[in-house]
Amino acid sequence: MTQTSLFGQVATAMITPFTSTGELDIAGAQELATHLVGQGNDALVISGTTGESPTTSDTEKVTLLRAVIEAVGDRARIIAGAGSNNTEHTIELAQAAQKAGAHGLLLVTPYYNRPPQTGLQAHFTAVAEATDLPIMLYDIPGRSGVPINVETLVRLAEHPRIAAVKDAKGDLVAGSWVMARTDLMYYSGDDALNLPWLSVGAVGFVSVAAHLVAAKLKTMREAFFAGDVAQAAATHRELLPVYEGIFRTQGVITVKAALNAAGLPAGPVRLPLVDATEAEMVTLRADLVAGGVALPVA
Repeated sequence: MTQTSLFGQVATAMITPFTSTGELDIAGAQELATHLVGQGNDALVISGTTGESPTTSDTEKVTLLRAVIEAVGDRARIIAGAGSNNTEHTIELAQAAQKAGAHGLLLVTPYYNRPPQTGLQAHFTAVAEATDLPIMLYDIPGRSGVPINVETLVRLAEHPRIAAVKDAKGDLVAGSWVMARTDLMYYSGDDALNLPWLSVGAVGFVSVAAHLVAAKLKTMREAFFAGDVAQAAATHRELLPVYEGIFRTQGVITVKAALNAAGLPAGPVRLPLVDATEAEMVTLRADLVAGGVALPVA
């Protein structure tokens, strides 16, 4: 397989559409997944943080995953978020995802219980042994409280099914060392660092902004790998207001607001998140326009 065939190049960390009364919107999820693939995403992450995984049930996760796979078929890699801070539960989620037809797994660092590095290694290895799916580790200490250290990643890379890292740690030096010492594929998990990560060896993005600007992200990546760094940098700068707008508050909130305004399925967020206010929506529209994304006026 080619380097990025396991997890794609531009992947949206897809929101989970809900109905106006808060139930899972299966038809909406299929419509949105089809739209995202049509916009240039060659992978979708289902039930990640942006998919509100902390507030969806295990049954909802499997139902959503099956629906998206049915909608997009083999036109995109479908990566199931299966991480938790409970190894036994993570294994159950991973096995359910494999049974549902997922192409790969995204495993977030166990959060809140703050395991040591030996615990992280044992956790990820146990999950890797429990399915046949390739694994992307999700290193996000701002949420989990614990980074995956370089030496831990080097040891984990020895496992044949641990193949990639989604980095939201933002340490390009640490990531560079991991890439120098292993074959792990790196994906930017922080949109504002998409281009900087490419410059040190990353292969693609797991993006929230790709809900709205997948085509531009694809163009930026292609320009960089074609050697047109100036064009890639210009696109990066063009997208900065989009990134700023999305992450002024929790990204799920702003992306759902933008998708709803654009007439695409999204619906409300689930508590403890809250929907964007009118004032936040005004600011979001202005940010998006500054980045070349115009939303329909209500």
